[in-house]
Amino acid sequence: MSAMFDTVLIANRGEIALRILRACRDLGLQTVAAYSEADASLRHVGLADKAICIGPAASADSYLNVAEIITAAQLTGAGAIHPGYGFLSENAAFAEAVDDAGLVFIGPSAAAIRTMGDKVAAKRAMMAAGVPCVPGSEDALPQDEQAVRAIAQAVGYPVIVKAAGGGGGRGMRIVREEGALMEAVALAREEAGRAFGNPQVYLEKFLEHPRHVEIQILADRHAAAVWLGERDCSMQRRHQKIIEEAPAPGIARAAIAGIGDLCARACVEIGYTGAGTFEFLYEDGRFYFIEMNTRVQVEHPVTELITGIDIVREQIRIAQGKPLSFKQEDIRIEGHAVECRINAEDPYSFRPHPGRVERWTPPGGPGIRVESHLYSGYTVPPHYDSLVAKLLAHGATRADAIRRMKGALAEMETVGIATNAPLHGMLMEEPGFAAGGFDIHHLERLIEGGLLDGRAQR
Repeated sequence: MSAMFDTVLIANRGEIALRILRACRDLGLQTVAAYSEADASLRHVGLADKAICIGPAASADSYLNVAEIITAAQLTGAGAIHPGYGFLSENAAFAEAVDDAGLVFIGPSAAAIRTMGDKVAAKRAMMAAGVPCVPGSEDALPQDEQAVRAIAQAVGYPVIVKAAGGGGGRGMRIVREEGALMEAVALAREEAGRAFGNPQVYLEKFLEHPRHVEIQILADRHAAAVWLGERDCSMQRRHQKIIEEAPAPGIARAAIAGIGDLCARACVEIGYTGAGTFEFLYEDGRFYFIEMNTRVQVEHPVTELITGIDIVREQIRIAQGKPLSFKQEDIRIEGHAVECRINAEDPYSFRPHPGRVERWTPPGGPGIRVESHLYSGYTVPPHYDSLVAKLLAHGATRADAIRRMKGALAEMETVGIATNAPLHGMLMEEPGFAAGGFDIHHLERLIEGGLLDGRAQR
């Protein structure tokens, strides 16, 4: 069960690359930063024990180039590769190629990624494990029009058509009446094929006012799995998370424990290892599984703050073949944590805003944590995701965490680029957010209702 390595190649960039480097350092491991030509000035590149350029700025030629990344690991003597999130982190073929090269992929097996990455296969596996799922088609929708109409009729309108092999809102269509069904299916198939190389789609009941609640799990190679509480990620815009918090406001701990235990047992049943997240829609007191992310989440630090467990460190230990360093009964939830995703974008139009950071002053104080690769003089490139920092606040209560977040947002200074910090500031004062328990459409309703009207456009 042991997998010996003393050097980890970090196949990612930005704040998560820096986070992985720190976890490796804590474990006494050497690090290799694999970077694109546009990312030579990233902080983790300078801090790593070794650094190697893997190609031009375009992701396809660097961070998505499987052969180049594996060659970089072999050239630098790295025995393991940590994919972070995004890029190749949920690519089964990459995990397989790493294994075939005699290296260790810090994540689940290729087979587990393949199963859970296909939403139809994942749903089937979860139903077999007793995890509640949204009513819908058990398999990808057939080509036969009458069969598709019959499935939708049995599920009941409104329904939502989703891509089997992707996420992020692409390949997704809401259908409220039968007359619009087949056009929606055709459009979803076309978009899914372009975005994910897989045109298969499936159909589910569309929930009108759900919350987005997810369960964090860790599973080792010794058939032990634990869940680390839940996160509420309902503050979203266009299916992209903006604010995450833990625990989820207003949901009974007994209900969370019940679904958490199911998730941990499901991991053992499907042979899942590493860190992972079960994502659910929650409506009218019921949980409905929608997908599993087979990697570390962007929002993992909120769970770390309320449990005191270093998730990235545990990921690496699991990849080394070590057992989990704690049992389910050892996990304690303490206080409340909130995370604001700070993006380099106009806070009112949401247009990306890359450029040179003239001055970066992160906030501090009790309960404040900042995950960022920014520094004064750094240039945010236009080639990648706009996330530049994660601002977290922890307090004894939700009200304490929100109060600390307000102070941190006011204290944070970013000169030279626009960020969405003003939007976060508005949301911290918004009555619906203060009350908690809002659904995934809350932010879009606020924007449609004029939240950003009259704001200066950059």
